[in-house]
Amino acid sequence: MIPPPLALYVHLPWCVRKCPYCDFNSHARPETLPESAYIDALLADLRSDLRGVAERRLTSVFIGGGTPSLFSARAIGALLQGVRDEMNCEPGLEVTLEANPGAVEIGDLAGYRRAGVNRLSLGIQSLDGNSLRALGRIHDVREALDAVNLAIRAGFTRINLDLMFGLPNQDLALAREDLQTALELDVEHISYYQLTLEPNTAFHHNPPRLPDEDLIWEIQEQGHEMLARSGFTQYEISAFSRADAECRHNLNYWRFGDYLGIGAGAHGKLSDTDGRIERIWKQRHPQAYLQGADRTRVQGRRELTQEDRVIEFCMNALRLKQGVELDLFEARTGLPVQRLERPIREAIDRGLLQADPERLCASSLGQRFLNDLLMIFEVNGNS
Repeated sequence: MIPPPLALYVHLPWCVRKCPYCDFNSHARPETLPESAYIDALLADLRSDLRGVAERRLTSVFIGGGTPSLFSARAIGALLQGVRDEMNCEPGLEVTLEANPGAVEIGDLAGYRRAGVNRLSLGIQSLDGNSLRALGRIHDVREALDAVNLAIRAGFTRINLDLMFGLPNQDLALAREDLQTALELDVEHISYYQLTLEPNTAFHHNPPRLPDEDLIWEIQEQGHEMLARSGFTQYEISAFSRADAECRHNLNYWRFGDYLGIGAGAHGKLSDTDGRIERIWKQRHPQAYLQGADRTRVQGRRELTQEDRVIEFCMNALRLKQGVELDLFEARTGLPVQRLERPIREAIDRGLLQADPERLCASSLGQRFLNDLLMIFEVNGNS
């Protein structure tokens, strides 16, 4: 099996404060952020992970969190220089940094650009003051708008905005105004997704009052229409971009590519030429991660079974609006495409999958009821 493209995810786990809806591996920052020690640990982690894959070309880097923009431009520069020293990077490497309004300034943004960051993902979440307060965000509307303007002034042309809908006490009019304000900022990529109450979050234990399912559906349909009218194409369930502005790093996930994961709680997926596919995850707590050495930073690893490969491939590929080429299944999983014949027939019969002999692509109904579609592949794709 020819290994697929290889990306790198870097997790910086600290935030100013944990948001009540967040289920990511994030922690309130200590009084003194251990920048140098953590960058050293990341690069040691990378060198350990590179054993056996050092010759492969790196296609993208995504620095997520937490709030990565709490780290200085100097620290991010040291990280990216270390990556370039250790890996064979493709020309025009996409390097994304997540940043939150209230934790960025023009000096650091310009420094991130000089360090090699060429794509910025801003965690706006809302441009309504009441909604921001309900979400427990540390920034206000003015700081959110300023962050976008600062990013543009710093030279970023590739900017994503994270924007939620289905927020506490949100109605159609509030959702429309929120999205319209974001559209007027004239960025090239918007991640527009529903607030969900994840287990082990403050919102899950003490739920706010959210719109009912019918209203959430109306808000979503309204938002999709507004994005389309403004020149955005939906290429994934919650991802919208202008022409040629898709996030290449996330496309690699959805097309079942490989990726290294370094940092506290980071996950990776690696394929080898013998057909093995393995998932690896790192120590979750920052202190345990910092105190680890080489392989001891690895908390666990698991080889994917054939059944795992079927459902994981479909879980990712069917998120894409245009689906994927059917022969990609064999190339990325090492399994014969005939493995999918029975679930494909059932899904088509139920109107959840497009009847295309060359592509695996959910219908409009299938995208709305994606869990039902995936259940067909989970039950029937493993025999």
